[in-house]
Amino acid sequence: MSTTSEESSVGYGSIHEDSSHSLTLRRVTPASGPASIMAIGIAVPPHVHEQTEYPDFFFNITNCNHKPDLKQKFQRICEKSGIKKRHFYMSDDRLREHPSICTYKEPSLDIRQQIAIQQVPKLAQEASLKAIAEWGRPKQEITHIVFATTSGVNMPGADHALAKLLGLRPTVKRTMLYQIGCYGGATALRMAKDLAENNRGARVLVVASEITCVTFRAPDESHVDGLVGSALFGDGASAVIVGSDPKPDLEEAAFEICWSGETILPDSDGAIDGHLTEAGLMFHLLKDVPGLISKNIDKNLQQAKANVGSPDYQDMFWAVHPGGPAILDQIERKLKLDPSKLAASREILEQYGNMSSATVLFVLDRIHQRSILGPHSTTGESSKYGFVIGFGPGLTLEVLILKALPL
Repeated sequence: MSTTSEESSVGYGSIHEDSSHSLTLRRVTPASGPASIMAIGIAVPPHVHEQTEYPDFFFNITNCNHKPDLKQKFQRICEKSGIKKRHFYMSDDRLREHPSICTYKEPSLDIRQQIAIQQVPKLAQEASLKAIAEWGRPKQEITHIVFATTSGVNMPGADHALAKLLGLRPTVKRTMLYQIGCYGGATALRMAKDLAENNRGARVLVVASEITCVTFRAPDESHVDGLVGSALFGDGASAVIVGSDPKPDLEEAAFEICWSGETILPDSDGAIDGHLTEAGLMFHLLKDVPGLISKNIDKNLQQAKANVGSPDYQDMFWAVHPGGPAILDQIERKLKLDPSKLAASREILEQYGNMSSATVLFVLDRIHQRSILGPHSTTGESSKYGFVIGFGPGLTLEVLILKALPL
């Protein structure tokens, strides 16, 4: 190396040789303020199934009407699901076009992958464009992507496909989160907080997109817990713009991300498992998931909210992943919450079902939109602080604390 000063770009900084010939890393300047949520966008496929009609459709399309006892069990699960309708990419015609998907364990990974690899980024694009429009800034100002999905795996990933679909700069820095599960949206938001606060001027596009083609399959007596997933899961994508130090008169922040953390709940090994097989992604619910969450949630949330002065639960807003009605019921009872606190989670479950990683961001969007339309003065429905809570395989609990900003 020459003894004169030289620089070469490395990662987020640069290597610089000073006059004493010692190498130092020139670090990127951190932001001045906390990460903020500046916009949220959501998208769902147009094909809709009413939950009351879904058992008949499901057993017809999978040729399982010769299993009346299993169908009755599935009908009871659907009736107790708290869901009225769900959105799907896989319409009747598409399922008939690919009959191997409608079996229980016939090899079908190739076709499932082909569908997911194409459709997951497309649905993400729709949600991202809505978020970018709400943000109101040129898409070329996006510096980072954090993309979460449980639907398929590929190289290059869905993050690369989305960057191309949106026409982002080729220098956009991408992070792909595959196979995280239902807490993936909260995890992506946590990572965006770190990126925004440690890179001045960063604007992070957070995306969670899910298509159930990877898990759809015929019911079977040997996999009764699979009926639960078939009754709950739907398709959807959500996108969030995150950045620190909003530009005056050009950007408007809805929430500040005050704190984030993740923990593995004790005694939860095997509570939720997912395994990629030749027949697609197989989910197993092996333990009492609502009970495990209820048993551990108070301690973890008390520790989290201590970072913002330990406000009372009733004085906070709640964006909780609605994994199912039993989870919401047990959280509500355990924490003695007013029923209104989980209303947004129940509404999203009712109207969309469980969309895995995307769902909790749908809930946050509902809280935000309801505040805009209502008489309250902040995006937290008159509450200053609130939770974003996701949980999934592990059993992993992901928690963020947000501060609602005046509208």
